[in-house]
Amino acid sequence: VHLVESGGGVVQPGGSLKLSCTGSGFTFSSTAMGWARRPAGKNVQWVSRIASDGTPTYYNSVKGRNTISRDNAKNTVYLEMNDMQPEDTGVYFCAAEPYRDWGRGVQVTVSS
Repeated sequence: VHLVESGGGVVQPGGSLKLSCTGSGFTFSSTAMGWARRPAGKNVQWVSRIASDGTPTYYNSVKGRNTISRDNAKNTVYLEMNDMQPEDTGVYFCAAEPYRDWGRGVQVTVSS
């Protein structure tokens, strides 16, 4: 399993960012995918997951602000983040079910 995230960077409070994760080495279309983040000095937090049928799940801190989606033709899962706040800062990882395999992560920083 190989997962590569992209799209991280610096964004101002209230801004938006879209992350991408491309997977290989497994049957992407039949695999649930997820995004998690690790704020500095804190534990990893789940952000969102998406089932193989496209059903999304959002976790408390990002409900209403994020959209997870997938493009099975491109073996890619996306995380669109809106109205970003400083507490969204961290390293964002994607993972493939059963969530033993993770990408290297991308840094997302929300700062003015």
